[in-house]
Amino acid sequence: MKKSEVYHIPALLHETIQLLNVKPGKQYIDATLGGGGHSEEILKRGGILLGIDQDPEAIAFAAKRFKQACPGLTPPRLVQANFKDIKAIALESGFDRVDGILFDLGVSSHQLETPERGFSFNQEGPLDMRMSPELSVTAKDLVNVLNEGELAELFWKLGEEKFARRYAKAIVSARKISPILTGDQLAQIILREAPKRGRFDRTHPATRVFQALRIAVNDELHCLQIALPQTIGLLNKEGRLVVLSFHSLEDRIVKNFFLEEERKGVLKVITKKPLTPTKEEVEFNPRSRSAKLRAAEKN
Repeated sequence: MKKSEVYHIPALLHETIQLLNVKPGKQYIDATLGGGGHSEEILKRGGILLGIDQDPEAIAFAAKRFKQACPGLTPPRLVQANFKDIKAIALESGFDRVDGILFDLGVSSHQLETPERGFSFNQEGPLDMRMSPELSVTAKDLVNVLNEGELAELFWKLGEEKFARRYAKAIVSARKISPILTGDQLAQIILREAPKRGRFDRTHPATRVFQALRIAVNDELHCLQIALPQTIGLLNKEGRLVVLSFHSLEDRIVKNFFLEEERKGVLKVITKKPLTPTKEEVEFNPRSRSAKLRAAEKN
């Protein structure tokens, strides 16, 4: 399959599967199915799989992928839902005692590259950013309704954007003239206000603002905080919890959860420092550059 035809290229794929320690006939949960890259590897190693994703497009793509790539293997159970309900989903699906749970956090390449989903500042598309069509609030709603102080706080807390106030002021000023309806509109407002980038700084100035809006729309950090404690009761002894994160806010939640559960004697942290992509992987898949992989085992 050509790179351009792939729904999503999973970061640290080999390392992730290795840390999951997949064994034939054992049950595993992929809480963030995405394009099914991790799940396919679990299935090919004989794992029995429950795949969860709140995006119906991901569920449809993965189902088709598994039929083509994994003929003759035990078909996975696929559920469209938010992983914040992982325990209830697992119990309903017969996955009450599993040997591995995977979270690959963040946004997929397909979501970024589909203009109508509104995740990207590089394409003309509506400011949406909902991972599930069932969510009611979009990024457009936040950008056009929140006041300057609320926007600044959002960009600072969820995007760690140091120019949060400057960008919030510019957004409020711009929307007085006309509503901000597309990702490209928002990106251009930020570009006009952004300081000149350094010679080697390849990060788009709008990156952190878009991150903050996406996290807020999908309530990502809260959902992660709710989901992680539920995994403990689902894991067998020596079962693995593996989490791939893409920004410091997610990684901090995972790190602190692992350390707290280790302190209580519930988990043993396998990755004392997070694994990160090699230079070669980043060259092939630039979106993997911020990936951090952590794993822990149940005592």
